[in-house]
Formats: sequence, structure tokens, C-alpha cells
Amino acid sequence: MIYSIFKSLDLVMDFTPADAHCDIPCKIYDPQVAQIATLSVIRFIDLIQELEKKDKLTLAEQATLSRLVQEKESHATKVKEEIRVIWGDYFKQPQFTQFPDTNALVHNIMLTASSCKQHISRDHGEKLLKLVNEFSANFWATKGISTFSADCPYPPSMPVIYPKLG
Repeated sequence: MIYSIFKSLDLVMDFTPADAHCDIPCKIYDPQVAQIATLSVIRFIDLIQELEKKDKLTLAEQATLSRLVQEKESHATKVKEEIRVIWGDYFKQPQFTQFPDTNALVHNIMLTASSCKQHISRDHGEKLLKLVNEFSANFWATKGISTFSADCPYPPSMPVIYPKLG
């Protein structure tokens, strides 16, 4: 119904079509969201494994487990989405020339994020963080910005690549 209303208005008013070529405003890309989502995946895995050690879960703990699994999978999907957008919208020939293994790296991130959704192995989460950190370092290098590694200041307290700004 709404479509037909706008189509009728367009016939009368002849609106200029709007096109967008990016998912986000141009030049606003940052892999930090993917890094935080990856750290969240690892934290959710840790919390799930804590519950796994119990002989029996209360109803409240079962509900917590359900939420943890759902959020772990949601954050793994977020990693895939954030990396896909940067890879698809930002990376062009100059970046691929600078980092020719980008496509393989992104594919490996996608596969590893899927493994994080399918399993509760911390090893998968740690591998995902390593890959996302590599992608982040490459991303910042394409912008001529150096990086450093530091442990994030919250659980799971793992190394993250940060840009050296200012």
C-alpha cells in the first residue's frame, strides 16, 4: 500500500531518484566493532564453559545459558557483517595490491566466525581474534596509520590491535 502511494506521488511530483553505493557514509570505516564483537564471543564462550562445569543447572542458569549462546552467535554474525562491509566497500585495488592475501584472510575470518557459532571452543574464538587483529592492522596500514597491540581493559583481557592516533 505504501509503495503504491509513493509511486502515485512520484508520477505527480517526479522525484529525483536517490542512489547509495556504500552501506555506511564514505570514509567512515573502523574494524573496532568487529574486534569488540570478537572479544564478546570469547567472553561468552568463557561464561558458557563456566556453566558447563556444573553438574546440574538451575532454571535460571539454563535461561542464562540460552542467552549466552544466542549472544555468542549474534556477535559472531556481527564480526562477519562488519568485516564484510569494510572488505566490500573500502578495499579496492590499491588496498588489494598492498595486501594481496586480503580475500583469503576475509574468507578465513568468515569460516572461523561460523565455527564460533557452531562450537563453544575458546580456540576458535582466539583464532578469530588473531585474524580480526590481522585484518585491523592491514586496514590501518592502508590508511598510513601505525598500530600497536595492547590487552583490552576488560574480560577476556586479550591483545587487540589499536591505531596510533594523534
